[in-house]
Amino acid sequence: MKKILIFCILCFAAVGSAQAGQLVEMKTSMGNITLELDEEKAPISVANFLKYVDQKFYDGTIFHRVIGNFMIQGGGFDQASQRKTTMAPIKNEATNGLKNDKGTIAMARTNVVDSATSQFFINLVDNDFLNQRGTSPRTYGYAVFGKVVKGMAVVEEIGKLRTVAKNQMFQNFPEPLVIIESVRRANE
Repeated sequence: MKKILIFCILCFAAVGSAQAGQLVEMKTSMGNITLELDEEKAPISVANFLKYVDQKFYDGTIFHRVIGNFMIQGGGFDQASQRKTTMAPIKNEATNGLKNDKGTIAMARTNVVDSATSQFFINLVDNDFLNQRGTSPRTYGYAVFGKVVKGMAVVEEIGKLRTVAKNQMFQNFPEPLVIIESVRRANE
């Protein structure tokens, strides 16, 4: 009986001590969003995102693209809608098995597979068509690297904002402006 009890205590301790991924707190003008990053399945994307976080790159950037029932995108433009200078593009990790489900965060990219830099998006719904389905730029997919663990209501409120075409560059620009005030590691 003692052996079983000790075994159960050890099992509980092992489960209880499972490490959560790096937590990141994103403060926005509409509220806070806490993200849990998946370094195990998306090491390149997480390392890239955290470099920008540690440099305070995201402070004062905006969510510049909001499409209801799809996603909210930010991390590349300042409050004057000027593109920020980024680091080199990274390898696309869309083959990591993580899906573009509601509440996940993924790297934004151009039509070039390995073109992600600082921009990211948070899925408002399950977006299966953004998952890796092939090897062409159109079917390669978008690399998920974490998920919202707190503040999904904030994400959804941003997703409900009215949008306008600001110029040729911004077709789904939210009004009012949604500012990413800061992004910091939360569990260190």
